Amino acid sequence: MSAITTHVLDTSRGLPAVGIPVVLDRCLGPDEWRTVGRGETDADGRLRTLTPEGSALEAGAYRLVFDTRRYFEAQGKATFYPSVIVVFDAAPAETHYHVPLLLSPFGYSTYRGT
Repeated sequence: MSAITTHVLDTSRGLPAVGIPVVLDRCLGPDEWRTVGRGETDADGRLRTLTPEGSALEAGAYRLVFDTRRYFEAQGKATFYPSVIVVFDAAPAETHYHVPLLLSPFGYSTYRGT
């Protein structure tokens, strides 16, 4: 399993959000980010392959960038948030972070999952 995973649920439809492009970046310094993974949510709204399986998680700041505009445009819906960016800190000695996103066209919430 990837050291960082996500799960997106479309709360307006009560369904997994399928096909959302997601980019994972790692912070290298002030305003400097490097992409370390990318993919799209699967039929269950999950993305389990953002980092290579078995690779160690380095401590530091990361961000997940969700392309919500593309997702809602595919449904013929407008959205107030064309992208959702979640920045979080990975602590030393942690091996996995699961970051779910609860999404609707005009709001979202996120939390640290298990």
